[in-house]
This record gives sequence, structure tokens and C-alpha cells, in this order.
Amino acid sequence: MGEEKKVSPLFKFVKWLIWLFYIKMEVVGRENLPEGECVIVGNHTQMNGPIACELYFPENRYTWCAGQMMNIKEAPAYAYTDFWSQKPVYARPFYKLLSYVIAPIASFLFNNANTIPVYHDSRVFTTFRESVRKLERGAGIVIFPEYDKKFNNIIYDFQINFVDVARFYYKKSGKAIKFVPLYIAPKLKTMYLGKPVEFSPDAPIEDERRRIADYLMKEITHIARALPCHTVVPYRNIKKKEYPKNKAVEDEK
Repeated sequence: MGEEKKVSPLFKFVKWLIWLFYIKMEVVGRENLPEGECVIVGNHTQMNGPIACELYFPENRYTWCAGQMMNIKEAPAYAYTDFWSQKPVYARPFYKLLSYVIAPIASFLFNNANTIPVYHDSRVFTTFRESVRKLERGAGIVIFPEYDKKFNNIIYDFQINFVDVARFYYKKSGKAIKFVPLYIAPKLKTMYLGKPVEFSPDAPIEDERRRIADYLMKEITHIARALPCHTVVPYRNIKKKEYPKNKAVEDEK
């Protein structure tokens, strides 16, 4: 069963406002979700991924969120570096200022949403411990593991250590968790769930990290390229005229 979380009435109102004005997303492929606990891994699509999952995924679901964005003191530096550091030089002072403006807003929203803070330092064990606790209660965990290295025209490469959540979960429960690929297409107003892949506890964890990450990236790419031609919202916050199409060059020949 899921957990009841005390949520600010103001957050509920803000979430309703976002739902009112945000695109209405359909979820396709729900039959690919295992019953109970699982890990859903998707393309970030800038802020579309977290927003779409908060609004349209079942309630019994928690999204990995950068821990820095949940801390008002750490949010400005993280937001500027991760979101806007590639903006033109003349515009950077504005975005540095904006990073401080959004810090209290981000902290409020992400601490009230169904999130798990993610860290890349010694606090990482807090992330895995909390994730395992949620999985044991039958919840789903949503992860957007892209980083600033292109995989293809659909997604950026995955940081692969997220797979370790399956190792920790197996040690605690004796169950092999399944990872479900998710492709979010804001331009099609749809979220697509693909066929899951199961963690193999007997295999070396280094091999499992690579195998599962590669499967998920390739499956997300396959889902995207099988869809009607549309504009892909990329991981990086680049100019909209530079957004790629879902069809690769070789697909168009």
C-alpha cells in the first residue's frame, strides 16, 4: 500500500492550476506496468517529465528529484548549472538571477510533491534507502537518468547507477524488480510505457547496470521512432528551432 503524505493546501491549489493550464496527457501501455512495485525509467523532456508524472501517473508513485532542488540554499547553483549554463553569454546574468528567484518555489513544490531526493555524494544511500522503503510498500519509482551526453536524436545517455536500486531492493526483499521504459511525447500529448526488463540478481552488478540501461535507452528510442513524425523535446534546454524530430536520418531515406 502507498503512504499518506501531508501536503500543503497551497500546493494542492498550485497543482490544480498547473493541471488546468498544462497539456492533457494520455498514458498508453498501462498493461506493461507490473502489479505493485516497479521502477519506471523515462526521458526527462526538460520539466515535462516530472510534471506529467506528478499529474497523470497513479498516486502510488514517487519520482526521483535532485536533492539540491529541494534545498533552498543549494537550488540556485544547481538550477543555473543544470538548466541554463549553456545559454548565450549576454543572457546568463538574467538566468543567474532567475535561479535565485525560483529556489524557494522549487523547494516548496518538490518537497510537497511525491518525490524522493537524489544525491550524488555520500547522501546517495539515503536515496536508495528511501526508494527501497517505498518499493516495499508497493509503490512505483520514476527515474529520469539522462545526463549531458547525447545517445541519439531521441534521448541523452543514461547515468547507469540508478540500477543499483534493484540490488538494494533484492537484498532487502528477495524480489527481482522490473524496470519499465517510458517515452514522454509532449507534442503528441501522450506518455508511452514499453515492455519491462527484469533485474538479474545473480549477474555482476556492473553487467546489470549496462544491460538494463542499454535496454531502456534502446526501447525508448524504438517506441519514439515507431510513432508518427513529431518534434522531440530534448533533455537539454536548447533553442526550440534546434529540437530534433523523432525520425532518424536513416529512417527518412
